[in-house]
Amino acid sequence: MNEDVRIDKWMWAARLFKTRTLAGEACRAGKIKIDGQAVKPSRELKTGDILDIRLPHINKTVEVKQLLRNRVSAKQVPEVYTDLTPQEEYERVQLMREFNYERRERGIGRPTKKERRLIDKLKDDKPKD
Repeated sequence: MNEDVRIDKWMWAARLFKTRTLAGEACRAGKIKIDGQAVKPSRELKTGDILDIRLPHINKTVEVKQLLRNRVSAKQVPEVYTDLTPQEEYERVQLMREFNYERRERGIGRPTKKERRLIDKLKDDKPKD
């Protein structure tokens, strides 16, 4: 496909965002950058462009390999873009998941109100500067 494609439509088609609306909102919020500059949703995308995408828990960097107009299946995603995100970002996300994980022994049941308050207090406590 030789035609240019809007960046919001491409990000939706490449499965970087669940909806095109979310992709457009991310552009308007300045979370999508090309060459260090925030882009508008109507920005025309070209093959070879490198996008910096700030998602809720990770900062992704992708290189456009193929322009799309229609959403592709998850199996086809590697053909659409190259993920240039450093491995450290994925390790940081994994570490965050491990620290947010709560474990309760089987058969103990749900926490009581008093236990829930203690859990919430432990989670909310942050070191004072």
